Amino acid sequence: MSAKGIYFRNERFTLIHDDVLTVSHIEADSVDLVVTSPPYNVDIQYGAHKDDISHAEYLEFSRRWMSRCWEWLKDDGRFCLNIPLDKNKGGQQSVGADLTAAAKEAGFRYHSTIIWNEGNISRRTAWGSWMSASAPYVIAPVELIVVLYKKRWKKTSGSRVSDITRDEFMEWTNGLWTFNGESKKRVGHPAPFPVELPRRCVKLFSYVDDLVLDPFCGSGATLLAAVSHRRRGIGIDIDRAYCELARKRILGLASE
Repeated sequence: MSAKGIYFRNERFTLIHDDVLTVSHIEADSVDLVVTSPPYNVDIQYGAHKDDISHAEYLEFSRRWMSRCWEWLKDDGRFCLNIPLDKNKGGQQSVGADLTAAAKEAGFRYHSTIIWNEGNISRRTAWGSWMSASAPYVIAPVELIVVLYKKRWKKTSGSRVSDITRDEFMEWTNGLWTFNGESKKRVGHPAPFPVELPRRCVKLFSYVDDLVLDPFCGSGATLLAAVSHRRRGIGIDIDRAYCELARKRILGLASE
């Protein structure tokens, strides 16, 4: 296992220990689906990533990494972006709207937004004026999954084999998803997302044997979903420890 570059590879998935802005191991126009939850810039201690830059710097960083994803995607590739609706840590910011705009500036076209109603979520760091109209804070306990695409929405490449059931299709095409978040303690990552989120995206927006990418792989949830549903996966993470965490989780699928 190298200090930087390909961390692990087998016939179903590849883990890359590198920076999403500089990685050179992914071919242009090769990826079918990107599913990711990028750093939220709320001062979470990730290890190798600084998560407390200015909002302007954060948006510029976001445009840069999303431009790379745009290059890696096929012309009919899709992009599922899990982000907060808003935040109040460090000042009120319309994160969902701002990152959707940044994705469009990176070249993506907008398709729809799924609202994820997470039962145990809390974005609140302050109440504002308590029980007073003076200056109350309103924070919605939801996240977004913004669905975008590269050049055309209709998918014509790939195996054309879908594995989604009728009930799944009926439920998931309703843009309000309700399921719990993931436990930091159980997974061993400061900001994990549940496998259920990429599982739904993978089955709804890709075919069997498609290539699924997560540029902020973290604990490996997207690759877990991809591999367990007969897709191929690529995960990038700047932190070597998280690459190892993801490797162990994916190779331990049988015990999940």
